[in-house]
Amino acid sequence: MSANFWTSTHYKGLLDPEEVDVVHQLDKERGITLDDFKLIKLHMSNYIARLAQNVKVRQRVVATAITYMRRVYIRRSMTECDPRLVAPASLYLASKAEESTVQARLLVFYIKKLYSDDKYRYEIKDILDMEMKILESLNYYLVIFHPYRSLSQLLQDAGMNDATQLTWGLVNDTYKMDLILIHPPHLITLACIYIASVLKDKETTAWFEELHVDVNVVKNIAMGILDFYDSHKMITDERVNVAMSKLAGK
Repeated sequence: MSANFWTSTHYKGLLDPEEVDVVHQLDKERGITLDDFKLIKLHMSNYIARLAQNVKVRQRVVATAITYMRRVYIRRSMTECDPRLVAPASLYLASKAEESTVQARLLVFYIKKLYSDDKYRYEIKDILDMEMKILESLNYYLVIFHPYRSLSQLLQDAGMNDATQLTWGLVNDTYKMDLILIHPPHLITLACIYIASVLKDKETTAWFEELHVDVNVVKNIAMGILDFYDSHKMITDERVNVAMSKLAGK
């Protein structure tokens, strides 16, 4: 297990946005557009978070599970790996990777409790089989570095301890996007701190200038997060249902 992000498989596996925003041919044949692709991943991120809340695992497990789920669709199509199964299987794998193991039967119990739709209904064997497919898709690289890791230290350094809750919430929301696949985690942390500083009217210009980072990159990430919030207002259950309906017929 790598303790250094810069020598980790996570760092070596970072992608350009153009490599992440790719709809697989099999999915295109189902009529799935790039917007649908993003919507389904967002819906599954929320699904993982909801399931995790019921089985009571900490936020780090949720973040790792969502990262696994998003990584799967770099290499696999949604047609061959149903997101409604990849999501709980990713949570199951992440719970083990983060040493907070959840039993598969508990996941199956809560899936049935949370969703009446048969398309979400999977059994223990399905989750275990998909876990192996996810492992293959991840090349068995399971270590994820998260923005939470440096959050407290950076907030303290910036004199913004009073913005901990706000910034933590912003970091949580970044998992509704693909940022963790594209940017080093500390830059995502800094982008969230930057947004919090603007919202709280805190002067942090000098502090950011002292950091050994490209502030323009941080601001660009921050703008991407704010753009997501704006576009998120346009997302309705109907739009999600239309996107999910295109997965039917498996």
